[in-house]
This record gives sequence, structure tokens and C-alpha cells, in this order.
Amino acid sequence: MSDPTPVSVSGTGPNPRRRWGLLLLGAAGGAVFALYAATAPFVAPALRRVCLPFVPASTEQVETVLQLLRGRRGALVDIGSGDGRIVIAAAKQGFRAVGYELNPWLVWYSRYKAWREGVHHNTRFYISDLWKVNFSEYSNVVIFGVPQMMPSLEDKLQNELKGSARVVACRFPFPSWIAVHESGKGINTAWLYDAKSFKATAKEVVD
Repeated sequence: MSDPTPVSVSGTGPNPRRRWGLLLLGAAGGAVFALYAATAPFVAPALRRVCLPFVPASTEQVETVLQLLRGRRGALVDIGSGDGRIVIAAAKQGFRAVGYELNPWLVWYSRYKAWREGVHHNTRFYISDLWKVNFSEYSNVVIFGVPQMMPSLEDKLQNELKGSARVVACRFPFPSWIAVHESGKGINTAWLYDAKSFKATAKEVVD
């Protein structure tokens, strides 16, 4: 007796290639979600009156800030300190450096990084909205701003800073102040302002 003719069963069960494709797609989706969950608190803009997204300062930008403030002493503040790299670099140069940042994840990371770099005794990081802070105690101010916030911040600093203060604006200049020095090119450009100059100009306008 001859063997029965084999019966084809193709198409009656799940396609192995399709099943592996679905598994890989699911794994990729899970990895993307995990990456987003881990990084979103760092890269998402904190809630502010003006949106100030976190964009880390480059090595060149940090060096430019320190160059513009060379020879200066006293308290330094980084407004919107992000991951703390400006504050930490300034502390290594002898400044008593402070950072204000609204994103708590970035503040906690900055504190850890300062401890790891051995400068936690000369640094402070605060979770705070910059518009609610009085900056009169600082003689050195650093800001990586956006164009929308610069006019309002200009008015605030003009009213609060002492005449001996210096301000470094990175990426975008202040709209009315005249810089005493400019360094860098393109996105790495930074402008140095003398409070004595812009406060005197403001007084002349009022008079």
C-alpha cells in the first residue's frame, strides 16, 4: 500500500517571520519608551513664563564664559543653570558659584555632579523660577537665554544689580545694552556687559 499524499498546512498557523517581526517591533517600541522616560525630565523645558529649553553649553561656550570673567572674583550666578556645567567650571576657578534652575531633575543631577567633581562646598543649586529671584547679591551673572526673554530680563537685572556687576549673555545678546566685549562666533558667541554702563544709560533715559 502506497503512502498517503502529504497535505500542505502552509498558511494554517502564524507565519514565523511575521511573529519575529512583531516581537522585534515590540522590543524597539519598549526601548524607545524607556529612553523617553529616562531622558524626558532632563530635556523637556521646565514651566516658565518664557519657555527656556535645556540645551547643554558646549566646551567652547564654557571656556568663553570663563575667559570673559577672567580676573573677576565674588559671587557668580548662572540663571537657568541646566546640568550645572557653568557653575561647576566657575567654582573650579575660585568663584562662589550658584545656579538657579526650575527643572528639579537637572538641579539634583547638578548637585551630584558637583559632589563628584569635588566642588560641592563652593557651589549651590536651587530649584527656583528666575523671575522670583533677586540677583542683587551677585557680581557676576551668566545667562543662556532665548530672544523672547531678553527684554524682560534686561529690565530685571538693570533694576537689581549693583554697578560693579558684570553680565555674560550667551547665544543671544540683550536688546538695548551695549556690550563692552564680544567673544566667539555663531552660536558660541557671548557678550560681556558692564552694569555701571547700562545702569548709567538707564538713568540718563529717566532724567
